[in-house]
Amino acid sequence: MDTYPVIPTERGDDLHNLEHADSADLILFMAGNQFMLMPKLIAAFRKAHPEVAAIFYETLPPGLELKQILAGGMAYNGQTYPIQADVYSSVSRQAMQTLVAKELVSSEDYFIYLHNRLALMVKKGNPKSIHSVLDLGREDVVISQPNPDYENIADHIIAMYEQAGGQTFVETILQEKQANGTTLLTTVHHRETPERLVRGTADVGPVWHTEIVAAENDGFNVEGVSVAEALDQSDAINYFIAPLRQGRNPENARKFLNFIRNETARKIFTEYGFVVPSE
Repeated sequence: MDTYPVIPTERGDDLHNLEHADSADLILFMAGNQFMLMPKLIAAFRKAHPEVAAIFYETLPPGLELKQILAGGMAYNGQTYPIQADVYSSVSRQAMQTLVAKELVSSEDYFIYLHNRLALMVKKGNPKSIHSVLDLGREDVVISQPNPDYENIADHIIAMYEQAGGQTFVETILQEKQANGTTLLTTVHHRETPERLVRGTADVGPVWHTEIVAAENDGFNVEGVSVAEALDQSDAINYFIAPLRQGRNPENARKFLNFIRNETARKIFTEYGFVVPSE
């Protein structure tokens, strides 16, 4: 068995109903940038399926959730949890292909259920006058940057950097600025980036558009800067979801996967700024 990945102690807000993890009727590893809508989505699902009573779900970065699936569990707050998901979602097709190769997911079972786009989150008033992706290369700008080792969004952000300024610009952000302390990596960017902006330890963070909407709704002193449509990766950002073969609750997993394709769930996703595929 692989060593369990360690979930940062301060990220308990992305582990929901952990007390039910070993006996849950449904275990969901949801791509973390959906954290803002999950309470409403879960409530609607429970209303439709009251027999699925105990639900444990995570809203951690999908790369970190994938590490848990491959290792068979996680370590958190000094304890180990041999948790296996019933359902996993990710913004990386490669993550799904990895699970198919490991025979943990059937290639016929994963599908696209959402789309999103990139934007830049800055402190309210945009004090550093950040108006484009290329502004992130400035020496006076500190970036809160999703870590490519854990966060699938980083793949799309790197593609955005390369389109904006070529490989040299990618190296500026991820090597030069990281070395001099003006690129700060995250483990759970949708929590860390707005906190850093408010504290003043970072000036900007590339994020999902939906996370700016959520941060503003939660009262964070932040705002969004749109990225040019040619750079926002909206044509490449697909959310994949699948049932896991080793999950303990395959019937309830099927119920959830059917539910997220119905009109109730689609309205919830749209309400929070996501784009749902045409039927």
